Amino acid sequence: MRDFVKKCPECGRINLFFNKEKGEIICKDCGLVIEDKMIDFGQEWREFDPESAEKKRRTGAPTTYTQFDRGLGTEVGRKADLYVLKKKSKNKFFRLRKWQNRISTAIERNLKLALSELKRVSSFLKLPKSVEEEAARIYTMAVQRGLVRGRSMESVVAGAMYAACRRHEVPRTLDEVSEASGIERKEVGRTYRFVTRQLAITVLPSNPIDYIPRFSSSLKLSPKTQSKAIEIVERAQKKELTSGRGPTGIASASLYVAALINGEKRTQREVAEVGGVTEVTIRNRYKELLDKLNLEEEIKKLKKKE
Repeated sequence: MRDFVKKCPECGRINLFFNKEKGEIICKDCGLVIEDKMIDFGQEWREFDPESAEKKRRTGAPTTYTQFDRGLGTEVGRKADLYVLKKKSKNKFFRLRKWQNRISTAIERNLKLALSELKRVSSFLKLPKSVEEEAARIYTMAVQRGLVRGRSMESVVAGAMYAACRRHEVPRTLDEVSEASGIERKEVGRTYRFVTRQLAITVLPSNPIDYIPRFSSSLKLSPKTQSKAIEIVERAQKKELTSGRGPTGIASASLYVAALINGEKRTQREVAEVGGVTEVTIRNRYKELLDKLNLEEEIKKLKKKE
């Protein structure tokens, strides 16, 4: 059906009848056949069970960057089908399968190895499919631009993974990506900055609030303390205390203060280990929050109650 057919060109009415069986559009008022070659975009086959649907369907899965050929590769026969053939034909098709599985270009060989590593890291970090797809897309672009030369494949995979996490606002620290990939933290950060700069990828600063639910769960804090920590971070953002400071340090210090206020005491070492920062960072951020947000009074009130 054409999109521009909205009213009858003869009488100007909009009382139209769409006859899908004949492929016609007819005006009910004056009887004019407006369109006699209407296209049916529906499927022309019927399916009664999953097996018949699979046999009749002529399309495959959507394209994906997580496979080196984007999922567009074909397969020369199934093994079960090939064993039915005679020996001569069977050997011929086995040779075809072998040649088809051979990868021709250097980029495809690199992608086949790198994307399997990317899937492993993504599984270790428990990332959603959208982040894995974005990381694979970034790595593919990096390979096509020749950014992998002179760098280890694993470090570029880790940098692409961290960039994808930042773009999708999935809270993962450099330490976590470093642990999952086996690459040093500094190398992951260096590669991440290089890839984002060369590919002109816009990455917004991390929000400390994104890290609080995970850290709170690891420290086994109550929802009340978690809400209080989020409130402290929001107040700190209004006072511009978060600019120029690491988001994990702010999130950890806010949880530490919130835990003190609500009587759920956690040591600085425990909070630092969960947040992946040092105890010195916790102490510095803790002092800044107390001074600038006047949180000392709330802590004193709690001590008086005790």
